[in-house]
Amino acid sequence: MIITRTPLRISLGGGGTDLKSYYKDYGSFFISAAINKYVYITLHETFSEGYIVKYSQIENTSRISQIQNGIVRESFRLHNMPNKIELNSIADIPYGTGLGSSGSFGVGLLKAVYSSKKEQISQQNLAEEAYKIEADILKRPIGKQDQYIASFGGITCFEIDKNGKVSVSPLNIPKETLHELEDNLVLFFTGYTRNAANILKEQDQKSKQSENNMINNLHFVKKLGLESKQALETGDLDRFAEIMNIHWQEKKKRSGAMSNPRINELYDIALDNGALGGKIIGAGGGGFLMFLAHDKQKLVKRMREEGLIETRFGFDFEGPKVLIQD
Repeated sequence: MIITRTPLRISLGGGGTDLKSYYKDYGSFFISAAINKYVYITLHETFSEGYIVKYSQIENTSRISQIQNGIVRESFRLHNMPNKIELNSIADIPYGTGLGSSGSFGVGLLKAVYSSKKEQISQQNLAEEAYKIEADILKRPIGKQDQYIASFGGITCFEIDKNGKVSVSPLNIPKETLHELEDNLVLFFTGYTRNAANILKEQDQKSKQSENNMINNLHFVKKLGLESKQALETGDLDRFAEIMNIHWQEKKKRSGAMSNPRINELYDIALDNGALGGKIIGAGGGGFLMFLAHDKQKLVKRMREEGLIETRFGFDFEGPKVLIQD
């Protein structure tokens, strides 16, 4: 039996510029942080022929081509996995909540597959393979952020050139600032789940059509990502919170599905009760609200009155990990 553990992520700046429809013309910059909420994959051989795949659904098929889960099907097909396999997946956070679960699932699955074959793969190649399965084979309108931060872990800066090559470097954040950031970032689940592909598809189409408002929006978001890097590396968390707020106001302009009246109401309540700035994590439309707050207790108490419970987390610096290999 093989068990892998792969971190989920939060985005700290530049999110949305990692789609090919944008970076192929302008390049990308974004900052992501892996967190200690995980996707777990177990993979083991069975005694009878067939593929058993368990996630939010249960599949039992005789051929790879019959597997409905696209990431599993194409990963198994790519590696010609034998037909006596059972795969199980569980996660600390539900799918569709903006923490990059699909990317973490793909990276964790491939990590298990390579482990079953007793083969090594670099972090870069692991991220690229997971991305290509979703973007090139399954034709999903996704960026590279989720696969890369799941593969590298940590708090990490990524640059994508016009040819799609990704450069990776750890954020040079002072230790004291790192601890303060971890202590004062707060996540609240909004109660809304969504399909990120629907929101990203709209952005992708407008970028491909060189729609001016979308391109200018992403230019500005990339600029904010670079400013976030400077703020974090100089220990200016108040400025980072201000940038988060500006980012969120700009992000909402990309699509009418990015937010809703209740999310906007919750955001305003948070700013009136200790939050310095915040945003929806991920593509938008639901999932988790993230805030930076100096008066964290006041914020948590007030949001609890609105029915939102804090999801406590820390940063993960290990990336995908094989926990058990028998």
